[in-house]
Amino acid sequence: MLHRERSVPPEYIYPFDEWKMIERRFDSRFLAQSETIFATANGYMGMRGNFEEGAPVAYNGTYINAFHETWPIVYGEEAHGFAKTGQTMLNVTDCRLIKLYVDDEPLYLPTANLLQYERTLNMQAGTLERELVWEMASGKRVSVKSRRLVSFQHRHLAAVQYEVTLLNAKAPVVLSSEMAYAYHMDDAEQDPRKTRGFKQRPLSPSGGSAKDCRILLSHKTRNSKMTLACGVDHVIETACNYSHTLSRTDDSGKSVFAVEAQPGQPIRLTKFISYHTSRSAPPEALRERTDRTLDRAMRDGFSQLLEEQRAFLDDFWSRSDVEIEGDAAVQQYIRWNLFQLCQASARAEGAGIGARGLTGDTYEGHYFWDTEIYVLPFLIYTEPRIARNLLKFRHSMLEKARQRAREVGHPGALFPWRTINGDEASAYYAAGTAQYHINADIMYALKKYAEITGDVEFLHREGAEMLVETARLWVDLGFFSSRADGRFRIHAVTGPDEYATVVNDNTYTNLMARENLRFAVRTVETLRKDHPERFTELVDKTQLEVAEVAIWKRAAEQMYIPFDEKLGIHPQDDTFLEREVWDFENTPHDKYPLLLHFHPLVLYRHQVIKQADVALAMFLLGNEFTPEQKKRNFDYYDPLTTGDSSLSVSIQSIIAFEIGYIEKAREYARYAAMMDLADVGGNVKHGAHIASIGGTWLAIVFGFAGLRDYDGQLSFNPRLPKRIGHVRFCLTVRGQRLQIEMDRSQVRYSLQDGKELTIRHAEQELRVTLDAPAVVAVDDKPGAKVRSRESSARRR
Repeated sequence: MLHRERSVPPEYIYPFDEWKMIERRFDSRFLAQSETIFATANGYMGMRGNFEEGAPVAYNGTYINAFHETWPIVYGEEAHGFAKTGQTMLNVTDCRLIKLYVDDEPLYLPTANLLQYERTLNMQAGTLERELVWEMASGKRVSVKSRRLVSFQHRHLAAVQYEVTLLNAKAPVVLSSEMAYAYHMDDAEQDPRKTRGFKQRPLSPSGGSAKDCRILLSHKTRNSKMTLACGVDHVIETACNYSHTLSRTDDSGKSVFAVEAQPGQPIRLTKFISYHTSRSAPPEALRERTDRTLDRAMRDGFSQLLEEQRAFLDDFWSRSDVEIEGDAAVQQYIRWNLFQLCQASARAEGAGIGARGLTGDTYEGHYFWDTEIYVLPFLIYTEPRIARNLLKFRHSMLEKARQRAREVGHPGALFPWRTINGDEASAYYAAGTAQYHINADIMYALKKYAEITGDVEFLHREGAEMLVETARLWVDLGFFSSRADGRFRIHAVTGPDEYATVVNDNTYTNLMARENLRFAVRTVETLRKDHPERFTELVDKTQLEVAEVAIWKRAAEQMYIPFDEKLGIHPQDDTFLEREVWDFENTPHDKYPLLLHFHPLVLYRHQVIKQADVALAMFLLGNEFTPEQKKRNFDYYDPLTTGDSSLSVSIQSIIAFEIGYIEKAREYARYAAMMDLADVGGNVKHGAHIASIGGTWLAIVFGFAGLRDYDGQLSFNPRLPKRIGHVRFCLTVRGQRLQIEMDRSQVRYSLQDGKELTIRHAEQELRVTLDAPAVVAVDDKPGAKVRSRESSARRR
């Protein structure tokens, strides 16, 4: 059930285009959300879609992934094991600024008379472009064209090209290219999801330089001791006479071009921008790196950057595109979502993916379980190298996870609920540390990665070590209950639903813990039997004793899974069904999300759901439920799910598809795809919902196409909703690229790269080769069985 309305901006301002987000006029009503929608990023650096002129602005933002400040968490009452150190991703020096003055009058969009205006996020070119014609009160007309990119090919490089042409008169023109650092104070808006401000500036200046057209600045954080260097350089191209001045302070720099502009003579300024950060390198070393990046950019030029950007995205779209016919709006939504996944992950090397990527600093830029459950499946199937990098990053946190487990009284490892540097940063343990399921979530992603990619090397080295330590934690956290016939129970935990905290036997947690334990047992036994050298290495790293594995196996076999015989459903936790059902009928729409209007204890006393919980378990571990159980569970929990979390609708869509609620599934999938573009949550102004965006891909691939990949075996059961006539996408499976193309009459499976792949379609087993695709006819009715049809693939 959804309690939030979609707010779609008018089509005359934001028309539908399959490959572009277009804004055809400036409208201050949509300023804040457009800054998110038109953001550019590459996974390392991100720039919100603020205007080059610096104003108007709602939330200015330039972010570097993992560049953060630390601060002591202050509690009114301390307790053992509470998280001690907060972490906040910093809004760094803004290097995009190019202020335009004509006849000494600034270009300011809210008051400018704009004869033409169009801004475009081109998702094939990877650029943010804008063209406008400004008519001044004097009658002079000025054409302004800009193009911005954050390079995917060059991790530390961005660029802006800004072109001014007077159309009907001459005039003095000033282009002031600037860079400026300004920290923001505490925000008065009371929203626990927003990032904190700082009473003192977190960055201290650490030197810089200004020479010719180049400016370098460097800073150092006060507490985390991280260093930042940024720099800009310029190329100006014009037949007009001009002069140039350069200036710098500790926190800012200006490169000012004063031009005697003539009508019809373009003035083109190209600005190259570079950022470098480090946990250990001194500022002067980072300034040297920035110099080298700018030297290369100046040598190669803007045109080469554009070519490389297009080539990168051509490759991305060949692997990741989802083509949908029948709904032009949905096609645009889908591609914008996929583009955001690219921008959040492409160069996230040695770091994670924040909840809002690099489009905003909500949730402090922290990494959550969202990455493993909602984003990693997309990467595993489209860019497994990046998926491996993200899992390797989790492994790099293992020692701190061991330390965190000891702090809360466990052996093994406990990965942080929210973090940047590996330390737990959640000050609210009930909805933070108590979400032990993050351990199982990471191991679930590891299992999927290993099965779909076939990368046993990573599994047997880094993966096995994480499996041992997470299994150790589970058997210590739970216990064999004499009151439940020796079943293994896990108490005082919080599942995905944060409206029910510190509960006993959360169904999702117990099922995922069992999967974690089973996978640990299987992996360790394989190493001991077939890879003795690796097993010896594992024992050396973890001090593993063989007897431990038997305990893990017993705990998995005896795991208690709540089930209510009367209702025929799985209670979300052991006492969930005893609570009073929330009074949805008398809760006004403006009281959602509930977390902003009701004390947590009020929510904890009711049957009301923030995040899909049992539904998520039915998706991830659907082979643990019967079809009847899935339907009864969905029917019970769907009306209780508020939509207060962006993570729910995609999962609800997938399960609705599976049980035959096709139109409900379509509606939920549409909400998922529109989460940000229609501002469903009311807070897109604070950044894009990256996990929800990953969920959109899940809703198509696991919903529309009905993909299930239990134990690495792919099966499909396509069910297209009305108004969707044709869907096509690719999956990379063990180095082979499989294309799935479906419409209302048939589905076609073909290998685009590789030799042979065995899959299942409903009850049929199909072998697909490079020369022999499989074509299977389907009835255009929900739940209909597959009809026999000739196929060029051999069937077993």
